Amino acid sequence: MNADPHFRRVALIGFGLIGGSIARAAKLQGLASEIVTTARSEKTRARVAELGIVDQVVVTNAEAVKDADLVILCIPVGACGPVAEEIAAHLKPGAIVSDVGSVKGAVVRDMAPHLPKSAHFVPAHPVAGTEHSGPDSGFAELFINRWCILTPPEGTDAAATEHLRAFWAAMGAKVEVMTPDHHDLVLAITSHLPHLIAYTIVGTADELAQVTESEVIKFSAGGFRDFTRIAASDPTMWRDVFLANKEAVLEMLGTFTEDLSKLTRAIRRGDGEALFDHFTRTRAIRRGIVEIGQDSAAPDFGRQHGALKKP
Repeated sequence: MNADPHFRRVALIGFGLIGGSIARAAKLQGLASEIVTTARSEKTRARVAELGIVDQVVVTNAEAVKDADLVILCIPVGACGPVAEEIAAHLKPGAIVSDVGSVKGAVVRDMAPHLPKSAHFVPAHPVAGTEHSGPDSGFAELFINRWCILTPPEGTDAAATEHLRAFWAAMGAKVEVMTPDHHDLVLAITSHLPHLIAYTIVGTADELAQVTESEVIKFSAGGFRDFTRIAASDPTMWRDVFLANKEAVLEMLGTFTEDLSKLTRAIRRGDGEALFDHFTRTRAIRRGIVEIGQDSAAPDFGRQHGALKKP
């Protein structure tokens, strides 16, 4: 089934990395006749207007969604419920309402009760991003070859889901449909737990009194640098993620703690065979990610290196 990816009017509530990237990609691909947006702060709205990426910047959420065929909430998951309540009475009949949050069960529970039956609710999670935020951080290529997971509640109109699938596919994303609860379990291990670990490791390094801040920065190896990139992600967004998906995160954290205990015992006992077997298995996961095109196989994870000068 090939649905038309185009919408007449698209409303983006929130204009950070994801909202800005949607606007840029949709504009580049001609996926909307008109893109209107709003943001919480006057400063952000002014900057979006300066960038000239969208057709209209408005002050209120209600004004943004008026006559919109597609409404996407590009805000922290903790704010989705109140915003859904705010815009409900202003939605056009037949409008598709979506979001970009990395937790789906809580978003469905918080938003669905407020939305009118005349609207089609199709939550979404583009599994893409960087550590940067704000209206200048977006770029049109962000979603190319990245997954976007749609989690329509039971009974959602299939044509509306297909229309949104086509929209994301036209921006370069690979689209998958799954239930909200299954999404939250999968993302707890592939995204949420890694972020929690990164925040913990970087925080531990910061607290080590015997290692000065300059030494942590100066001698940071590739592994620590990668953790600092993840730990630089938006704190408001990730606070809401962990609170909204706490059951799945705690379940995965329990499994991780058990595995960490096994490795601790292997190190303590000098069990090199157990360590080697574990590291061999995990290395295969990395190769699998590269093989399906989710990351680069370039040396040093694609980092740029300067040329060595001859003496």
